[in-house]
Amino acid sequence: MNELENINETVFESIKHFDENGNEYWYARELQKVLEYNKWENFEKVIEKAKLSCLNSNYGLQDHFPDVRKMVDIGSNTLRNIVDYKLSRYACYLIAQNGDSRKKVIGLAQTYFAIQTRKQELLEKEYNSLTEDEKRFYQRNLTKKGNSSLNQTAKTAGVKNFDLFHNAGYKGLYNGETTNDIAKRKGLRYREDILDNMGSDELIANLFRISQTNQRLNKDNIQGEKEACLTHNKIGKIVRKAIKDAGGTMPEDLPTPDKSLKELEKENNNLIIKNRKWGKKWTN
Repeated sequence: MNELENINETVFESIKHFDENGNEYWYARELQKVLEYNKWENFEKVIEKAKLSCLNSNYGLQDHFPDVRKMVDIGSNTLRNIVDYKLSRYACYLIAQNGDSRKKVIGLAQTYFAIQTRKQELLEKEYNSLTEDEKRFYQRNLTKKGNSSLNQTAKTAGVKNFDLFHNAGYKGLYNGETTNDIAKRKGLRYREDILDNMGSDELIANLFRISQTNQRLNKDNIQGEKEACLTHNKIGKIVRKAIKDAGGTMPEDLPTPDKSLKELEKENNNLIIKNRKWGKKWTN
């Protein structure tokens, strides 16, 4: 990877966020600073041009430029209501295309978001073609990687009792349920992995909990096991509320698959072995 790509990854990935469904987005106010626009009024003009480009391409503004309201402290204990946008990757690409081309960072943004938008299109196309079990394997792999990263971050923050830490997150997301409560409700055997017994939607909700907790621990420099557990619990509750506000199904109400991923993996391995044996028999 060359220096230009390193700059792209560092600058734009560092301000990326994820919603309750695992979809990525960028806040316009944060992107404004990265793209070196000092005044919001000037950056908003670029956003308006990008919106027009979006409409001309027959895409909905609400899908790519949903506006959000924020309360910010402007000093002297005074809060002000400001407008912001939750930008999709495509929206960021359009903003870069309509930005001041004299700025070096605009060129970086154009390159980065063009490449990544195309990658995302290909990923979504491939993902949508998967079966439910294939989606489960895909999301389970992401949660494994996410938990590995979260454990490292939590350890750095001072967490020693990881059962306590992870239960804090589950209790936030599952309305007070611990891992044992979830396992019991799902009818699992002793020490059977609950994540291996979740559907793709439930795994996505947990992946969002994991990634957002990791981000919050790092961003706020959380120190101490107690504070880390409180943060994990808080993020779990935030994800739960987001699902509720979106009209989604609560994670504890989602169906448990008939077979765990471990069972599916075993069946698949047995099928491969069986096919190999039949192949040898057929060729002999």
